[in-house]
Amino acid sequence: MLLFYIRHGDPIYNPDSLTPQGEQQAQALAKRLARHGLDRVYVSSSNRAILTAKPTCELVKKEMTVLDWCNESHAWRDLAITLDGRTDWCFQHRSIREIMVSNEVRVLGREWYKHPAFADTSYEAGMTRIQRECDALLLSLGYRHDLEKNGYYAEHPNHERVALFAHHGFGEAFLSCLLDIPYPEMAIRTDIGHTGMTVINFQNNDGLIIPRMLQFSNDSHIYAEGLPTKYCNSIYF
Repeated sequence: MLLFYIRHGDPIYNPDSLTPQGEQQAQALAKRLARHGLDRVYVSSSNRAILTAKPTCELVKKEMTVLDWCNESHAWRDLAITLDGRTDWCFQHRSIREIMVSNEVRVLGREWYKHPAFADTSYEAGMTRIQRECDALLLSLGYRHDLEKNGYYAEHPNHERVALFAHHGFGEAFLSCLLDIPYPEMAIRTDIGHTGMTVINFQNNDGLIIPRMLQFSNDSHIYAEGLPTKYCNSIYF
């Protein structure tokens, strides 16, 4: 199975939508995905994610399945923090970032949120929820997560191509749960661009499957269509 995790296009957050550039990005992405097709399409319940997935669904002729637990508002509620009058993702605050990359947090692995500095936060509740929902989704696709062994067993192995359209902040938590990479390491050391495509291979075998990330936040479809390549409207590559 190949899993494609895709962030929404260039957004308008209020009201929840896409900019004209975001719509172009979604069209470019659809052309790319339609080359080989998809078997399933999942999407966050946010309008910007739905609008990003819509051109793809039209081209591959698949109905989208809406997953409300992927909506970024839920992850924001649990993983954002207000410091010095500014509310942002925990991994974007300098003081929190320094704690999250410390050896004291690193040795806690998946249970990083048990560090005393996070005692009064909802980080544990948020990560537990996302882990539970992520595992349930993968099980529905035929892959049972073994948290002790940090891998999966194929109960119903397949060669399906599955796409999930969602968000950046939620995506960092989702991918950390799916790949058994502690959230601080994933969130602080990676970023996901608009319509960035992450491709994960669940290669079928008779033993423990350790998913491999073949591409991360790939935006070659944007280059292919000659669209602006300014990364999240801030950095030119």
